[in-house]
Amino acid sequence: MQILRKSEWEGFKKILGMDRKEVIKKVKESGLKGKSGSNFPTGLKWELMGKGTRYLICNADEGEPGTFKDRFIMEKNPSLLIEGIAIASYAMDVHKAFIYLRGEYSYIKPKLERVIKQSEKYLKKINLKININLGAGSYLCGEETAILESIEGKRPVARQKPPYPSDVGLYGEPTCINNVETLANVPLIFLGEWNNKLELYSLSGDLENPGVYEIETGTNLKQIVSLGKPRTEPKVIYFGASGGCIPYKKFENLSVNCKTISEQGAMLGPRSLIVCGKDRSIVELSKIITEFFLHESCGYCTPCREGNFRIWELLKKIEEGNGKKSDLKLMEKLAHHISETSYCALGSSSTTHLKCAIKYFKEEFLRLCR
Repeated sequence: MQILRKSEWEGFKKILGMDRKEVIKKVKESGLKGKSGSNFPTGLKWELMGKGTRYLICNADEGEPGTFKDRFIMEKNPSLLIEGIAIASYAMDVHKAFIYLRGEYSYIKPKLERVIKQSEKYLKKINLKININLGAGSYLCGEETAILESIEGKRPVARQKPPYPSDVGLYGEPTCINNVETLANVPLIFLGEWNNKLELYSLSGDLENPGVYEIETGTNLKQIVSLGKPRTEPKVIYFGASGGCIPYKKFENLSVNCKTISEQGAMLGPRSLIVCGKDRSIVELSKIITEFFLHESCGYCTPCREGNFRIWELLKKIEEGNGKKSDLKLMEKLAHHISETSYCALGSSSTTHLKCAIKYFKEEFLRLCR
């Protein structure tokens, strides 16, 4: 796997002889895009940084269900991540960087601290200080502006945009937020051995071999799923909790990328594929995911807070055989309303799974309705 390549800070040594704008140009030309699901060009994001005391935040929150590729990098090759942070900091003239680490990943913190200490001779060359901030397990902190609020010691609620963090971010200063996989790829670009088509996928669910796999963009769904060795015939593929789902049999030959998945009404996001077998109930899975969003909602806006609770009630009613066809229609309307009117990305994506489930598996819901 290219992401496990030990750079030994060779990429960093190369950029020290380059102008900052040259470094950004190289990253832009490489085609590197955000690996958190945003797919935004990384070099352009760095270039858009405003004037002031600049900050860099490594988003290591990774709270999306079924996603664990960033954890894999931090466990197996943390030095590559720290080097990537250093190169990005040099390119943007940043002297203070933060790693915002998911609360459940607290056991990784000592390892990262050791690597940062071992890397001091390189970090001193660019006068860079790296802090590790431990989150408290909030799913919402996967959203970049909620991270800003959390680091500042406030309740982690997403900020309205604009202004964007690149202009008004941490402590009101220009801030760049990149996730772990994005930054870990940066040193490989300067080693001249980077393959832009390779990406990490988290495979889980009804599999014999769940795990992290490095897969070329455009590989078809059947090939990807087969790497995990399904225990039974796959029925549905969920893209985390927020990315929705598609029926496996219908799309097993689909070339997987952001565009092809979005064309089916789902979102590839951070490339977490949860494989569910033929015996799984779609209604039950929908209720489980709705419970997740109920638990993780910050409670700030009414559509997300109240709407998802109402959806959960309707799903429970249908699952128990007490639902009506009118309940299914109401649930469809609620799902659309929540996605269109919620305050932040958590709310707007909280019903994608349900909209996809009803689109592709409506008969399962109808069979349980009176």
